Amino acid sequence: MRIKKSILASAVALVLSSPAYALDEFVIEDIQVNGLQRVSLGSSLTYIPVQIGDKLTDFRLTQTIKSLYSSGHFDDIEVYQEGKTLIIKVSERPTIAEIEFDGNKDVKEEQLQENLQDQNIRIGEPLDKTTLTLLEKGLEDFYQSIGKYNASVTAKISHLPRNRVKLTFEFTEGKAAKVKQINIVGNTLFDDAKLLSLFESKYDLPWWQFMSNDRYQKQTFSGDIEKLESFYKDQGYVRFAVDSTQVSLTPDKEQVYVTLNLEEGEKYKVNEVNFIGDMVGLDNVIKALVPIRQGDYYSAATITYSEETISNYLGAFGYAYPEVKTIPDVNDETKEVSLTMSVTPGSRINVRRISFVGNAITDDEVLRRELRQFEGSWLSNRALEGSKARLARLPYIENVEFETVKLPGESDLVDVIFTIKERPSGSFTAGVGYGDLTGLSLQLGVQQENFLGTGNSVGVSVNTYSYSKNISLSFTDPYFTVDGVSLGGSVSYSELNYGNRFSNSEDYDLTRISSRLTLGYPLDEISRISYGIGYLHNEMSNISSQNTSEQMSKFYAIYEDPDNKQNQLVFDNYEFNINWMQSTLNRGLFPSAGASQNLGFKIAVPGSDAQFFKITAEDRRYFPLSRDHRWVFMTKASFGYANGYGTTDEGHDHVLPIWEMFRAGGSSTMRGFENNVVGPKLFYLTGYEKQGPPGPDGEPTTTNGSNDINTVNKYARSGTNAISNGGNAQALATLELIFPIPFTDEPSSSVRPSFFLDVGNVWDTEFDIDRYSNLSVAELAKLDDYSDPSRYRASAGMSIQWISPMGPIVFSFAKPLKKFDDDDTKFFSFNIGQTF
Repeated sequence: MRIKKSILASAVALVLSSPAYALDEFVIEDIQVNGLQRVSLGSSLTYIPVQIGDKLTDFRLTQTIKSLYSSGHFDDIEVYQEGKTLIIKVSERPTIAEIEFDGNKDVKEEQLQENLQDQNIRIGEPLDKTTLTLLEKGLEDFYQSIGKYNASVTAKISHLPRNRVKLTFEFTEGKAAKVKQINIVGNTLFDDAKLLSLFESKYDLPWWQFMSNDRYQKQTFSGDIEKLESFYKDQGYVRFAVDSTQVSLTPDKEQVYVTLNLEEGEKYKVNEVNFIGDMVGLDNVIKALVPIRQGDYYSAATITYSEETISNYLGAFGYAYPEVKTIPDVNDETKEVSLTMSVTPGSRINVRRISFVGNAITDDEVLRRELRQFEGSWLSNRALEGSKARLARLPYIENVEFETVKLPGESDLVDVIFTIKERPSGSFTAGVGYGDLTGLSLQLGVQQENFLGTGNSVGVSVNTYSYSKNISLSFTDPYFTVDGVSLGGSVSYSELNYGNRFSNSEDYDLTRISSRLTLGYPLDEISRISYGIGYLHNEMSNISSQNTSEQMSKFYAIYEDPDNKQNQLVFDNYEFNINWMQSTLNRGLFPSAGASQNLGFKIAVPGSDAQFFKITAEDRRYFPLSRDHRWVFMTKASFGYANGYGTTDEGHDHVLPIWEMFRAGGSSTMRGFENNVVGPKLFYLTGYEKQGPPGPDGEPTTTNGSNDINTVNKYARSGTNAISNGGNAQALATLELIFPIPFTDEPSSSVRPSFFLDVGNVWDTEFDIDRYSNLSVAELAKLDDYSDPSRYRASAGMSIQWISPMGPIVFSFAKPLKKFDDDDTKFFSFNIGQTF
């Protein structure tokens, strides 16, 4: 809210001490100023336009008094003459010592302070009481503009010692007048419901729209009239006009009736489109940018779009301030409009200097390397927007804005200033915690995405969870070379104990030592490719020979080492991976527009103990539903396939290692389901029966056999819920509606609520249910076809994402919409370190 200044002309009164109430002209031999307290004598003399030795006339006396009043320091001025001495007696204005606001709710204190500054009312300044009256009136006018016609504002002055005052602004806001009815008169082409749907102003709201607002606001209604005019003129009704608007108040000033009288007119077509002005040799391109053609119906929106398109196009070539105007020539007889588009490109603008404001941590060099607008080159709106987008995608940048500043006396030079708002880019963790997935945990680590402001990522962590221990070191330099080639590496050691209630998998231990090196480079402005090599040493142990699942038994049979007396499986794998990434997201965290794609391929190269490959793909898109990007629709789809290749030395086909299986379920994949439960379930064989000859009763006898499988049970963890084995293929999808935090006017940069729908499945393409066809019908019914990709799950719920001081946290409340009997579900879950 901004209240305009008003200037009040004050009358000046002069009281003279001479008996005749007139001042004789005389030559000044001395000047005295009496009554000064705060204002110094030297300062006051600067406002007196006469000096010793000057001849004082009536004209000069009038100038002296006006000059002293204009200084703003004095409330009263009296002039005396004693001989040839000019005596000026002043009464200083009191100094403002305190300012308070009481009762203001619709107007924030920051807005009030801004208006006081505009009126030169601030602590330490002299008080001009006439300004207070104007300010009271201006604030009351503002309240009336937002529908509060009973509001009043009173400025009270409390005198303090040493000629100081305390200002207290008391607000009585009252109730806002509500729109009782909106009448539209003169519309025949469109009904009232259609036209009122364009309005932001509402009335007669049903109870279920309690979040909507039916307050009358003058500015809002003016905007509604503009929308109405735009609607008609976009349809070709050139002569449409709102002839009159009547606004009437009820006697209690709490309800408003509005009547609009319309003149719709007729529909006009475009006769011709002409171009004039300087199109800097781009005539054909500029003309092609305009979609209006002869015979089309007139559309104000299309004309505005054409003007903006031409301006943006010229802006890419350094013409930063072009003027594109459309001059319509309306022929009411033929109902046609001739359009003349005037193009004035202006001067080509160059950039003198680019600077950054607000980057307290990040080095200028780190930000400057993301720029696509360069110093000494043409000012390009495309390059500026591209630079802004690249900066905003950095994970340690929360918000980016830029402005161009014209240089005084230079018509073709500007400076560009980028205003940066940084986001905490790292965290130090030390303590004890409890996680939905991890259980009890002990943590000690440092993760910094913008290490010492260099833009490099450095991480050192030591974590112990209920089923794992891990220590890792990682480093990534995104600009290892000036061309944007990145270099990263990591070393880690981990011990994992699977099979407990948190990991939700088969019971075995896995010890891993790994090291990786990754090199990446950009393909263009929005995509890059990276290559990586890694060495992994895996040791699987504690593999039980009893109660071992069918899947683990098969895996163990392929990779069993008879020479290993500890019943271990040891794998030394050398892996190569390649990833392609593309992003047009508008921000690194909490994006609200754009898309990102990722395609990855990993392979354990020939000669590795376990040979396999893995392909993953993900596509994520954000569609803003409102101009302020507070309502956003997000879609995400991810796919994966992996399998073994080649044969072992013993002639077995390589299979996908168990730790490389896809798993879904939990807060980071499919909310509403327990961690890792989506997909094929572990099962084991419990009985061997063989049909024998008929007994005395004539019925066949059965004996225990060693090869004939007749009984299969699910590997139960609790009740009928089973443990997931994972699969070698997955397809997951998410639809999410992001909405603003209720009862807030501004978008939050740290909290984001949403409603979501998760759908997906994990399956095993190598599973063959026909292998168990010799089971009885009852026993076969205990198995599911885990190779069927149509066995999908679905869930829906609400999610809250929070950028907390210790990192991103996601809280989810979900209910499964489609599940299987052996799926374990979970209503509430949370995840630390990832946002969706």
